[in-house]
This record gives sequence, structure tokens and C-alpha cells, in this order.
Amino acid sequence: MAFDLWLTFAAASAALLLIPGPTVLLVLSYALSKGRSVAVASAAGVAMGDLVAMSASLAGLGAIVLASATAFTVLKWIGAAYLVWLGVRLIRSAPAQGLEAQTVGRDVTARSVFAHNAAVTALNPKSIAFFIAFVPQFVDAHTALLPQFTILIATFVGLAALNALAYALLADRLRNMIARPGVIPWITRAGGATLIGMGVLTATMRRAA
Repeated sequence: MAFDLWLTFAAASAALLLIPGPTVLLVLSYALSKGRSVAVASAAGVAMGDLVAMSASLAGLGAIVLASATAFTVLKWIGAAYLVWLGVRLIRSAPAQGLEAQTVGRDVTARSVFAHNAAVTALNPKSIAFFIAFVPQFVDAHTALLPQFTILIATFVGLAALNALAYALLADRLRNMIARPGVIPWITRAGGATLIGMGVLTATMRRAA
């Protein structure tokens, strides 16, 4: 793979990832409400979800989903329902007394947050559609595809992990500076509302022509 083509892909990916979308807001809400260990797990889950979605897309799953109305509808509704369910759970976990009373309960562990974030990213049909539209622009059809796919996947997932981790660690530092009781519950509920919004958007997403 040509270095200039890879550099263009890396720059475009970094620019896209820096935009604080719903996934970043979710990472921030976990970092602010649950602490550093959960925040790091959240960022790792985002990277794993991107890895699954991108690998599946390049392996042909994305083309199948976009070509089949049934497959697209099934994946869309599964992803939408799961997003809404996670949003409700996050809203219900908001601490009533603010930062001082916040503890990580048994049902909100680093492992469960990792699994949740990975599923949120991987189950969203938008991820598959995005990778199908974005990645082929940087593939040279005249050379072996597998090495190119490996490089592109490793680059994007690595940047996604670093981006989410940077947001999470920044939020964790801010967490130690926030003492007002109403701030953490509001941010936690905002993260839950964001998840529910993602679920609604996923449910209303139309199949590409």
C-alpha cells in the first residue's frame, strides 16, 4: 500500500474521529460518572466494536446487508432496541446525590461497559454502511486486497481507540474538579438520552438504494 494513500486515509480517519459524536458522548458520560477504569473499558469497547464492524464490512457482510431488505431490517431493529435499552439503563444508573455518592455497582463493571460499548458500535448498521462508503476510496484494486484491508483496519481501530481513550482520560480529570451535586447526574442522563436518540435514528434509517 502506497504511503501517501495510507497517510491520506489516516488523516481523514483522524478528522472524522475527532468530531464528538454520540459514541464519544457515551464515553464521556461513563468517564464522568463511573471513573477511570470504566472509562478505559468504554474506550476499548468502542475500538472492539469498530474492529468487528469494519472487518465484517470488508468481508462482505456490509454488501449483503445493503442488498437484502430483510437482513438490513433485522439488524436495524436489533441494534435500535439494544441502544434504547442501554440508554434506559444508563439513565436509571444516574446517582441521585451527585459525585460524592457515586459508586460503581455490580451491574456496571468495566467488563460489562466494555461489552456494551462494543455491541453498541458493532450492531449499528450505520457503522457497516459508513465503512463500505469510506474505505474503498483508499483501496488499490490492482494490488492484493488482504494486506491493504489489514493495514486500513489496524489504522482506523488504533486511531479510534486513542481518540476514545483521550476523551475518557480528559473526562476523568474533569470528574475530580466537578463537585456540584447536579452535574454528574445530568451528564449521566444526557449520555442515556444520547443512546436512546441513537436507537431512534437507527430504527428510522432507510436502506440505501
